[in-house]
Amino acid sequence: MTNPASPLAPPLANSSLALRFRRVRLFLCDVDGILTDASVFMGGGVEFKRFNIRDGLGLRLLQKNGVKVGWISARPSDATKQRADDLKIDFLAQSSAPKVQAASELLEKAGCQWEEVCYMGDDVVDLGLLRRVGLAVAVADGLLETKACAHFTTHAAGGHGAVREVVELILKAQGKWDQLIAEFST
Repeated sequence: MTNPASPLAPPLANSSLALRFRRVRLFLCDVDGILTDASVFMGGGVEFKRFNIRDGLGLRLLQKNGVKVGWISARPSDATKQRADDLKIDFLAQSSAPKVQAASELLEKAGCQWEEVCYMGDDVVDLGLLRRVGLAVAVADGLLETKACAHFTTHAAGGHGAVREVVELILKAQGKWDQLIAEFST
């Protein structure tokens, strides 16, 4: 049961927003600034990124409950591919091509419609997708423009559990969260 005092309860109390969370069949997100805090560490030809482990588990929980997961990044990175492989992410698009084009191809592969997609973004390259999807989410530290076109803005900043926050809301709206808690409590 959702704790009414929880910061996660209010979005689900709004029936039109709750419907958006319930419809999600495909979760897509940017990488840098969403799954990371937008920092990139480079030196000696090697790139490092810090990913939040709870976000990763959340994405696996979505997959376990029938929601496909994809990442769309305008910045190709070996570190991103390694993390995507580690989590067995369903779709990874890393290209300088427009994100809307990449997402359209992923929707076709996943057999989803735009209204069944949640997309999380934080910067100008995400605006086109945020304007098309059924559930547009911006992170707390995202650009004002991304927040302005989002249906929901997270309490957490990118790379600090924002993805997990949205995952929990999706699973709660779809009536799957309590079963997960019961499963992991035994």
